[in-house]
Amino acid sequence: MNVVADHFGEILTGFGRTVLLTLVSFAAALVLGGLLGLCRVAPLGVLRSLAACYVHTVRNLPLLLVVVVTVFVLPQLGLTLSLNTSVTVGLAAYIASYVCEILRSGMETVPAGQVEAARAVGLTTFQCLRLVVLPQALRSMVQPLGNMFIATALGTAVGSVAGVNELSGVIRQLNVQYVEPLALFASATVLYVALTLAGGLITGRLERRLRIHR
Repeated sequence: MNVVADHFGEILTGFGRTVLLTLVSFAAALVLGGLLGLCRVAPLGVLRSLAACYVHTVRNLPLLLVVVVTVFVLPQLGLTLSLNTSVTVGLAAYIASYVCEILRSGMETVPAGQVEAARAVGLTTFQCLRLVVLPQALRSMVQPLGNMFIATALGTAVGSVAGVNELSGVIRQLNVQYVEPLALFASATVLYVALTLAGGLITGRLERRLRIHR
């Protein structure tokens, strides 16, 4: 355990990068996934087809491949981003495909009769979504979105393959230097569990607050 104590600051710095990468990637995934979800239920068939094509393509790719494309392929196409930004974009693009389906499934839980009633009283499509559909759909989406937050946190480990010094990258470098896998990976396990448990607790609390008591 001496290697953990001697390099605890370095490990915490890597953990901080993991937390930041998780938060930024998940926020971006919520925005992109939300737009894709709206396209999935849009009245225009072209938007529905484009969103469905994106979702079905990305969801059937490994996360590692998506990140490799954003880190190594995009610069060859003329889009040069920093390493951290490239990993964030790849992770967000991947998680957004799942967020899209969560949003679409949540909106489908709202009875069609309520939508028809809202349109009958003169609400536009946007007003119907904002005032009737989304407030109810969000209640059923909290737990699935919490699961995607956890998936995002664990997916940040892919960044170490691209050279990002997040928690997994720091642990891997220290293990190469000191060959103390038990102590190092045990410390990483504790930190990952702490992050995911925090996300689960926040999600559970939010779900209880939004629950409709009958």
